Amino acid sequence: MEAERRQEGEEGRPWCGAEDEAEDGDHFDRLHDAVLLDVLNRIGDVKALGRCALVSRRFHALVPLVDSVFVRVDCVIPDDPPPTAAPGSPQQQHQQAAAAAPAARGRGALAHFARALLGGIARPIHALGQILSPAAAAVSRRAEPRPATPPAPAADVSHHSPSEVLRSFKELRRLHIELPTGELGIDEGVLLKWKADFGSTLGSCVILGASSVSSKPPTSPSAEPEAAAADSTDASPDPNRETEDLGSVPESLYTNGGLKLRVVWTISSLIAASARHYLLQPIISTHAMLESLNLTDADGQGVLTMDKRQLQELRVRPVSASASSHRTLMPALSMRLHYAPLIELPGGTLLKGATLVAIRPSEDASREGQGVAGSVGTCWISEAFEEPYRTAAKVLLKRTPYCLEMNSF
Repeated sequence: MEAERRQEGEEGRPWCGAEDEAEDGDHFDRLHDAVLLDVLNRIGDVKALGRCALVSRRFHALVPLVDSVFVRVDCVIPDDPPPTAAPGSPQQQHQQAAAAAPAARGRGALAHFARALLGGIARPIHALGQILSPAAAAVSRRAEPRPATPPAPAADVSHHSPSEVLRSFKELRRLHIELPTGELGIDEGVLLKWKADFGSTLGSCVILGASSVSSKPPTSPSAEPEAAAADSTDASPDPNRETEDLGSVPESLYTNGGLKLRVVWTISSLIAASARHYLLQPIISTHAMLESLNLTDADGQGVLTMDKRQLQELRVRPVSASASSHRTLMPALSMRLHYAPLIELPGGTLLKGATLVAIRPSEDASREGQGVAGSVGTCWISEAFEEPYRTAAKVLLKRTPYCLEMNSF
């Protein structure tokens, strides 16, 4: 009897089968558009959003309303070789080089320095233009032979410029673009990071570099007492020793081309940042609601940021372009260079020849009357990088600065 009552009770309850689910419809239809938009904004990745747009008509209508997008650039579209670049015979190349040698010597060491600097980063910056510029990307694709296979689906955006990919987003407010690599080719073991913010021109830039990055060698048990004694000596309050370390620029900065190398780091980073800024103009002009823009690279080398005020400034005030290349013209700059021969970071990382450069336009620094740091203090310098490099920046800020001025370029 109990089994029969249980069976009757089970038969009395409504059973949700396939037919009932079909009658109820898709569960996504029960969600409000605002909820779905919140989910899509949390997805962010433009490739995933492209695939979502193919799911249904409703998703296809909602994806363009997403206001937070992340674009990861997978590859660089190669340039076609210029028609005049056909090399001659080795003998002709030798004769041309011999004829050019006296003229090169006549231009002096400064011209040689400029060629060595700009030649190393001109190709990566031109490649950056191929990534971000829709016109250049279209020309490169037209020059390529058409494949026999059908075109890739719309969700595959690997070979499209960010300008093309983002054209369908009508309410974009937050944008993050990640390049496949940094523009500056540096040797293995060398540290070079920069962070810059722009309006219509450079607002500020912080550069952190080190001639070598290594790990602290492990200490043997027999050497631990000596190491502890050394640490105790280093930590002992010796005002004369501290003044010598922090109150003057170490001589090692001036020897073996140390200062020249750091000037090269600084100029290279500024050129890379100005090239990124120049090539973002089409995206910024197209998306009037944009409030935050970050342009980074997978190597973690450089970060360009623009907030709502700076984006509006760029829309109102046109960019001054450099006459020599496709990049934003840099204003006259005031710089403070902090240097330490050796810094040990938490975790045992050693930075040799550690350098911190804080940069602002000379006009802003003189108007506020508080130097490069400005009225906001040094927070924008010390917080430019994530740990452990944030600690390195704070340590270097305690060092006596080497002040430099640079003309517009």
